Amino acid sequence: MSRDTEEFLPLGDAAVRAVAGPRSRHAALVEDAFKVLLETPGGGVRLKGDQRGRTAARRAVSGIASRVEAGAEVTEADVRAAIIAARTGENAPMAGSGPALPIGRRGAIAAKTAAQARYLEALGAHDLTFGVGPAGTGKTFLAVAYGASLLMRGEVDRLIVTRPAVEAGERLGFLPGDLTEKVDPYLAPIWEALGDIMGAEPLRRRRERGEIEVAPIAFMRGRTLAHAYVIVDEAQNTSRLQMKMVLTRLGEGARMAVTGDPTQVDLVNARDSGLAHATRILEGVQSVAVARFEASDVVRHPLVERIVKAYDADAERASRRPPPVGGSENQP
Repeated sequence: MSRDTEEFLPLGDAAVRAVAGPRSRHAALVEDAFKVLLETPGGGVRLKGDQRGRTAARRAVSGIASRVEAGAEVTEADVRAAIIAARTGENAPMAGSGPALPIGRRGAIAAKTAAQARYLEALGAHDLTFGVGPAGTGKTFLAVAYGASLLMRGEVDRLIVTRPAVEAGERLGFLPGDLTEKVDPYLAPIWEALGDIMGAEPLRRRRERGEIEVAPIAFMRGRTLAHAYVIVDEAQNTSRLQMKMVLTRLGEGARMAVTGDPTQVDLVNARDSGLAHATRILEGVQSVAVARFEASDVVRHPLVERIVKAYDADAERASRRPPPVGGSENQP
């Protein structure tokens, strides 16, 4: 390559190691994202490629290096967040800046993307916050972390998680065990997040004391939830009536986070989804916030973002096609 297709960024040894990553995994992510060649010859990083790719890759590398300089750990999720920020032109949240939750077993839980930072700010400033967007954007994990932080600081008496058990049609009586055992299979992501945040033993003790409880949407009817933090997960699978019911359970000193992906509705009548309806009529209401995530905010495996975008593109094409004569759009 000619000299105008490469550039060298001087960096400290720790930053170079973070940019390269274990088995050069971080470097591979940057190379794949921006179609550049990233080398670490010592004393810095060399980027080879066209100007556009190098410019974006330089922003991502600088974001990674900034985390190292702030004394923060750099994981694959952090690298993907730096890549997202480089693509969008937004500044990725710096380690130690912006909202953070000092409760994680491996250190404070902080936003990895600008969208996550806005979401954490909304959770802190509003009594009801909707986190809406595709899987892998951190909306459920951050809601759980925020609720756990309130519980551990004594700002709420209980953490209540609820989720529509659509697969069981909300008819859980035929399943063995008590209520918690019946619902647990549908709340596995919540328990995994709580276990990662709090640790298995503290989580077990708080569940036994009733400080953390689970309830399917159907079991929320008739209750008034006071001094509690409530998380409604997979809310796209609530009906409009169920959504209204659970939102109106809020009592004195209670707060709520509602998370879901409007494109993943499993209801028989997708148009009855309570999530899209609630965000449409409540956005702008005092003490209510709606935080929206896009496919570009996905911080899981990079393939997840591409999968989400492919499905979004297919849904967009389907919306422009006329329905088949004498058939259904949902037919294979």
